[in-house]
Amino acid sequence: MSSRTLARPVPRQRQPELEHDFARSPALGYEAPEDVGFIRCLGHGFPTPLARWHHHDEYELHLIVATSGKAFVGDWIGPFQPGHLVLTGPRLPHNWVSMDLPEGGVDERDLVIQFTHEPLAAAAQHIPELAEVLPMLERARHGIEFFGLGEQAETQWRRIKGARGLARFAAFADLLALLARCTDYRLLSNVQMQSSDDDSQLDQINAIVQRITDNVAQSLSAGELAAELDMSESRFSRFFRRATGNTYTDFVNRVRVNRACQLLMDSDRRVTDICYEVGFNNVANFNRRFLDIKGMTPSEFRRQSDRRFGLPPMPDPRA
Repeated sequence: MSSRTLARPVPRQRQPELEHDFARSPALGYEAPEDVGFIRCLGHGFPTPLARWHHHDEYELHLIVATSGKAFVGDWIGPFQPGHLVLTGPRLPHNWVSMDLPEGGVDERDLVIQFTHEPLAAAAQHIPELAEVLPMLERARHGIEFFGLGEQAETQWRRIKGARGLARFAAFADLLALLARCTDYRLLSNVQMQSSDDDSQLDQINAIVQRITDNVAQSLSAGELAAELDMSESRFSRFFRRATGNTYTDFVNRVRVNRACQLLMDSDRRVTDICYEVGFNNVANFNRRFLDIKGMTPSEFRRQSDRRFGLPPMPDPRA
């Protein structure tokens, strides 16, 4: 048999599919729009057309109740098993691919809640109690994995699914409160700014972070930035770490590695070309920093990321 026959074609479309309302058929497990408000429940098995590399305008709380495999959230790749609970923010790509599927699949693997930002944000302006969830929604831009809440989340999901009207919103609010107060979680994709008591200082840090992000290959030393802010380098370092949770060097490396992840996932460019484009001056250092941050080499990340399409990995000739 020829190598042409054996080869698995790499997907041509590497960008996530944008999910629209017209594709959300009740036949696939969605609730009919006329039956619900802004809180939408979805339960489905696997395999299903719904499990694909995609994103949408809603937040999505995603609970796995059967099988194990690989989860893909933005540029994060990691394992999942029953009890895996993740909140993704708007337009954050994601997919869950089961690796231990029994013959014939499973009837119920995913319990999902989708909701939009605007109603909650608008209501929080008039109902102070709702403002409790806003910091969590901000963190969800990066994807949040919650630990130890699988059983409670499943109970609440079934309660929300079985309710309508104000009773549904009350059950949903209970679940939001549970998540907002959870301290055992991790952010999955990209880097995250932390809160600060000093808005003017946070504005300064935001401006610096924006410069780093917009000019990822540019070499900006901590000393140069400290001088711009009329600070000593040691004061700037403390200031930056308090606001970002990282040293300046670690933060820059994380931004560069995350940009590299985007290029590895969304293009066929060579790893060596990507290394220099994101600001590393040699491949060995790039590989070392990438391994420290992502737990795998750039080439392995690319092979693993191809699984987000639900296909088995193949050797990568582009590395």
